[in-house]
Order: sequence, then C-alpha cells, then structure tokens
Amino acid sequence: MERCGWVNQDPLYISYHDEEWGRPVYDDRLLFEYLNLEGAQAGLSWYTILKKRENYREAFDRFDPEKIMSYDQKKIEELMQNTGIVRNRLKINAVISNAQAYFRVAEEFGGFSTYIWSFVDGQPIHNQFRTPDEVPATTAISDRMSKDLKKRGFKFVGSTICYAFMQATGMVNDHLVSCRCYSGEMEKNERVVL
Repeated sequence: MERCGWVNQDPLYISYHDEEWGRPVYDDRLLFEYLNLEGAQAGLSWYTILKKRENYREAFDRFDPEKIMSYDQKKIEELMQNTGIVRNRLKINAVISNAQAYFRVAEEFGGFSTYIWSFVDGQPIHNQFRTPDEVPATTAISDRMSKDLKKRGFKFVGSTICYAFMQATGMVNDHLVSCRCYSGEMEKNERVVL
C-alpha cells in the first residue's frame, strides 16, 4: 500500500499523514488551531506550516482562544519578531479576530465543534478518489462554510482554506483509495487528540 501523493519523505510529514490528516477532530480548541494554521498556510505550503507548528503553538498560547482575545499591540509586535512563525501582520491579526469570533460562535451553537461539524451534518464525508487530480480544491460545502465564517467575523477562511481544513480535521476523508490510510469509513470514535 502506498500513501497519498502529496506526502514527502520527511518523517514529520509521514507521521502527520498517517496519524492525523483525515481523522475526525471534535475538540473545540484543536479545531480552532487547525483553522488558524490553515489560514497561516495561505500562499505557502502546508509542509512549511507543519514544520513551524510547535513554534505556533508556543507563540499563540497553545491556541487558547481566551488568551488570544486579550492580545494587545505589544503582543502583536512580539509575534512580528518571532522567526518561528510566518511574520505576516494580517495573518497574526486574523488569529486574534478569529478568537473573538470563535467565542461568539461557541456561545450561539453550544460549542465550536457543533457549529463546524454542522456543515457536514455531524458525519465525515467519505470520498473515493483514485487519483490526485480527482481531489477538489473547493466544494459547495467549503464555499458555504467560508461564506458563513466570514459573515461571523473570521479571517483567512476562503473556500480553499476551508476545504483543506475539512480534509485535515476528517470532515472529509480524501485519502486516495490506494492509500494505506484509506479505510472507506474511519471509525466514528477515532479522534485526533494532541
């Protein structure tokens, strides 16, 4: 059995593919982390962000939305000097805006996970793609998610970012059918916990 074609030979990337990507995530904080890391990826490769993920976690208080909401200009300037993350002011400010929007959504829906999984009716979508060319960059669902997130104040949540987020968090199973990680249907209780 092989892996999906986008995986390089770096053990970090192999581990990410084999143990995380495409497995359902229901933890509110972890979903918030994934959404922001996918936003940080805009214009870059996921591999670049994956290599910086631990630095991001440290820089952004393990993606604790409550702490991030209180970031002031001094903290933003500190983040702009942090060589361990992508030093883009718009992306840094987006994480703060997203933390504020996260709380509004969590309050309205009783949790961020409840809200985000509602786009797929609470169940992963299991695709059966045979070649990388079949895997879409966006779908009608990611379009709808992007539009709704933007309406609620989230930033760096275009449809392509939303679809990558859906893939990463197991909302869609886009492992190729030839991939060692494709099972047709992942166990419902098989969750990523980091």
